[in-house]
Amino acid sequence: MPIVTIQVTREGTTPGAASLTAEEKAALIKGSSRLLLDVLGKPLESTFVVIEEVDTDNWGWGGLPVQDFRRRRVAKTG
Repeated sequence: MPIVTIQVTREGTTPGAASLTAEEKAALIKGSSRLLLDVLGKPLESTFVVIEEVDTDNWGWGGLPVQDFRRRRVAKTG
């Protein structure tokens, strides 16, 4: 039974949003399930999708907490 895990940060997709909306989550579930059906022939009924929202202080990029990495990148590019 396929299990798809989708990790997203708790930044949402619009400025000021703290997380994904219910509609965005539903679209991710539908789309990833459909992808498994189309590519691997896995029935929708046997596909589980787990969406895990990760706080920005719980992940890093380039060896730094993500907020520090972003600040440095902005400082370099102006």
